[in-house]
Amino acid sequence: MLIIGAKGFAKEVLEVFNQLDKLEGIAFYDDVNLDIGSFLYGRFPILKNETEVKDFFKKHGGHFTIGIGNPVLREKLFRKFGDWGGAFQSSISPLARIGAFGNLIGVGCNIMTGTVITNDVKIGIGVLINLKCTIGHDSILSDFIELSPGVHISGNCTIGSFSNIGTNATILPGVKIGENVMIGAGAVVNRDVPDNSVAVGIPAKVIKSLEPLNKRG
Repeated sequence: MLIIGAKGFAKEVLEVFNQLDKLEGIAFYDDVNLDIGSFLYGRFPILKNETEVKDFFKKHGGHFTIGIGNPVLREKLFRKFGDWGGAFQSSISPLARIGAFGNLIGVGCNIMTGTVITNDVKIGIGVLINLKCTIGHDSILSDFIELSPGVHISGNCTIGSFSNIGTNATILPGVKIGENVMIGAGAVVNRDVPDNSVAVGIPAKVIKSLEPLNKRG
């Protein structure tokens, strides 16, 4: 398994594989931090270019997961490493509690320790659900969403693609959050939030509009 990134969140993804007792054949990829060295913890190789990645995929089956936050960057990395022959995989902590009925979890999700997902929850591709989040029944999370630690999503909520929900934010029942939305840390969202916006506070209010993703360079 190749973990994209070798700092920060990537180390937490490594711990999930430790929980799963699947450390054999783990490597990391980091072509940004030039001072990072060749091994993480003196054990796990850090790859730094396309050739090394393709060689690794040939030897180890091509599986990769993303150990970096930021929804837009995660989607770009998904496409890049897919183009290099990789197969996007999830990392799901065995210490997360996921209901037995009606749940659908897309490929490439990171579901971290202490998370609780009830039933009839739909989760898209590449979603990052951080430590101790809760997601209630009949909620829908679209692709490449990031939930920071301690986020609580009540039942019947919908969250659009590329949205980022801040630490300890609470989304109340039935709320719809659009695409490319940022919810501030600790916010309590009690009404719908439109696409391309930033909402903060208790109750959360929209304070800023964001440029739509398809117009960014």
